[in-house]
Amino acid sequence: MSQSRQEMPVTVAALYRFARFADFAAWRQPLLDLCRCKGIMGTLLLAPEGINGTVAGSEAGIAELLAFLETIPALAGLEVKFSRAAEMPFRRMKVRLKKEIVTMGVEGVDPLASVGTYVEPRDWNALIADPDTILIDTRNDYETAIGTFRGAVDPKTRSFGEFPRWAEERLDELRGRKVAMFCTGGIRCEKATAFVKSLGIEEVFHLKGGILKYLETVPAGESLWEGECFVFDERVSVTHGLAEGEAELCRACRRPLTAEDLRSPHYHAGVSCPHCHDVKTEADRARYAERQRQIELAESRGSGPHIGR
Repeated sequence: MSQSRQEMPVTVAALYRFARFADFAAWRQPLLDLCRCKGIMGTLLLAPEGINGTVAGSEAGIAELLAFLETIPALAGLEVKFSRAAEMPFRRMKVRLKKEIVTMGVEGVDPLASVGTYVEPRDWNALIADPDTILIDTRNDYETAIGTFRGAVDPKTRSFGEFPRWAEERLDELRGRKVAMFCTGGIRCEKATAFVKSLGIEEVFHLKGGILKYLETVPAGESLWEGECFVFDERVSVTHGLAEGEAELCRACRRPLTAEDLRSPHYHAGVSCPHCHDVKTEADRARYAERQRQIELAESRGSGPHIGR
């Protein structure tokens, strides 16, 4: 059963827009001031190629922010996905100036000039069920670990900057196939499809609105999604209907943890998990243990989440 707006009072908006945005730096302070005034938290990235970010706040506050963004000529027509949260999923508000709104690190890749064919969530199942289609998850290994589409190829990248080399090394596998790609909210696939098309692959597709839009609109009974979708905030993951998932976050390495991870003898809340236990030093773990002690102390006093989380 879905939770009511009273139970989920926080509106979360994941947004992006590729654009020619030459004066992007001039908008940093106005956006930061507006968000702080309206109690909005999260992160917005501004770059010459547009805007990207996820923010959370009251429904009215988020609506006012989006209305303001739409008045900026370069940003009109934002791609936005909405979800809800029981508590504020961010601790701060940041507006950062960047070279790219999603970092691939390849010069000349321009989604405004060439991009894959958008596929609506309702049409996605038919495309990826086609035996001529190769389905590629463009997210990183820590994201794919807790959920992906059935039959998807996992590049096992540690950062999006590794994706171009991975694709170049598999050109022979991609030629002559329909190449369907997906990511969390759609933005990485804008660049991934543009890059793959630049390699000479003709039939390139991507999921419009990303996994988030698919989980929002496709009924669980019809879904080909397996597991949960990692999100970059304190909810950690979402599932069908964009309900909050069950994954938890390792506070030492920031990886999402499955139920199996949580049962590992290497898991200690706030200190270590199976993914980082063997690469962190005893000094690291001692520092994390003290941080966890401070968090638990703050929570026991009822003073709210510790800022160090």
